[in-house]
Amino acid sequence: MEYMSARDAAIKWGISQRRVAVLCSENRIKNAAMVGNMWIIPATAEKPDDARTTRYSQKDGKKVKPFLKWAGGKGQLLSEIEKYYPFADKKISKYAEPFVGGGAVLFDILSKYSLESVYISDINAELINTYRIIKDDVDELVFMLTSMQSEFVPMNTELRKAYYMTKRERFNYLKVNGNKSAKIEKAALMIFLNKTCFNGLYRVNKKGLFNVPMGSYKNPQICDEENLRAVSEKLQNVKIVCGDYRKSADFIDNCTFVYFDPPYRPITDTASFTAYTENLFNDEAQIKLAKFVDSMHGKGAKIVISNSDPKNFDKEDEFFDDIYSSHKIKRVEATRMINCNSEARGKINELLISNF
Repeated sequence: MEYMSARDAAIKWGISQRRVAVLCSENRIKNAAMVGNMWIIPATAEKPDDARTTRYSQKDGKKVKPFLKWAGGKGQLLSEIEKYYPFADKKISKYAEPFVGGGAVLFDILSKYSLESVYISDINAELINTYRIIKDDVDELVFMLTSMQSEFVPMNTELRKAYYMTKRERFNYLKVNGNKSAKIEKAALMIFLNKTCFNGLYRVNKKGLFNVPMGSYKNPQICDEENLRAVSEKLQNVKIVCGDYRKSADFIDNCTFVYFDPPYRPITDTASFTAYTENLFNDEAQIKLAKFVDSMHGKGAKIVISNSDPKNFDKEDEFFDDIYSSHKIKRVEATRMINCNSEARGKINELLISNF
């Protein structure tokens, strides 16, 4: 009988080497054996079904929430967005979210519905790495975050600032120079910085380096272990892709509900926060997205898009009314929560655009 190493099995099955070792130790891979300090596995062995996977149904009672605070997060709009969920129509059995961000809609859907398959993507490589690590290596991630929390929380403000800057520098170093072995550390740093930086922002400069200063939190919860483990379970049946929204085209068909939440178009000349990555999303990009939406509409997919409403400040601005003229546009009230000027945080309208 021919054998392969745990590392070879991890590459073959698309999971972590540590996860392969756990499956071997649980006797879930037939004829796997420990030789010295390493596992050997029959070359013909098939990847076992993941016992951590849960069915996504309204009856399982397990709710999950976003593990990051994300600028533009849709938690406050869920009550409006969920009105569009088309899953009562049994024909719609798939879900795609090509600008996943913090995943408020994703996790709401995973908490409520049993779906055939789910696809998420984002152009932010560090964000997608964090999703993947939570899915495949949540034990090691929790260990790292727990250590950071126990070190950071007891410190005074000056020590916290020094600790924070050290972690920010390390994150930026790994962002530029990191290798596969550092992916878990980078995910832990991503969450740590999000939980301790100013307003929970993720912002990078033109060089792509994270540059948000430390926030003021008395007792930040850096490691929400219960939620991270619940998220890990829910992600087991999710395809996670790093890349442009157009990569979702092969997944989307007439059985798919798609939610597009792109970087919002600035509603004033000064409201230009779009730096979730070093790649900006300008009007030309918004128009290209609208054309992509039209092509996915042609496939028969059910689609919802969110964006800012330029009419908040210019009643004559018909930008979205024009590029989505063949679709339905609804204006809903939202609260702008992330703004350096506290007086600029308040009620505004946002757009929900749908093809049904």
